[in-house]
Amino acid sequence: MKTLGQKILELVFRLAPAHSREAFLRPKLHGHYNLQYLNRSYSQEGEDLVLARYLEAQKNGFYVDVGAHHPFRFSNTYHFYLKGWHGVNIDPLWGMKNLFDEFRPRDANLEVGVSCTPGELVYYAFDEPALNTFDEKRARKLHAETKYNLVSETAVKVERLDELLGAHLGDRQELVFLTVDVEGRDLDVLRSNDWERFRPRMVVAEGKDFFLESNTDEVGDFLRGQGYRLCAKTRGSWFFWDCQK
Repeated sequence: MKTLGQKILELVFRLAPAHSREAFLRPKLHGHYNLQYLNRSYSQEGEDLVLARYLEAQKNGFYVDVGAHHPFRFSNTYHFYLKGWHGVNIDPLWGMKNLFDEFRPRDANLEVGVSCTPGELVYYAFDEPALNTFDEKRARKLHAETKYNLVSETAVKVERLDELLGAHLGDRQELVFLTVDVEGRDLDVLRSNDWERFRPRMVVAEGKDFFLESNTDEVGDFLRGQGYRLCAKTRGSWFFWDCQK
């Protein structure tokens, strides 16, 4: 969120005559006063700006965020929400729905997990909620090898992605992009979708391999099998484009 000081500077800049704006910016060309060049990211690794670059011709649209985590923090969708987009945010974190409903009221916010098989799964929660996962092996490893602590293990409800989307998307609603970050179970989420009925133009999913030329893990193989092609990458996320559109 912008500080009071930043808001005041922006107001002064907008109200000032053009010649004064130039004088105001010139001595601070590389400083924080140069607000007209600010391109802010809310994602962990700039994923929202990568998406915005690929989707720059799309002025409005619909997104789905599985593992949404927080309305702003590490969010791949908040950049788009601020521009008038809306969508569905899904996360089993307790209290998630109330927080999203307060700050993202145009979105449908679902406090539930996603899996191929509906029912219940054990949800491993950490003192850093971004690490929460349904993957027991991953949870034990994080607890043992990092500074973060596992604080609870709770059975929570899980549903298939296609069932959730069927309840919240009309058949005429185009899904522009899907972002999935569920700490080790991205493939399970992707397999629970109906790719003929709900086919996003772009998919962002967690990638295991650090190197750009390596894209042969199960998530990449699955999405290529659905007709998608790797088009971009950050350190931890892969971007896939629908080659059938």
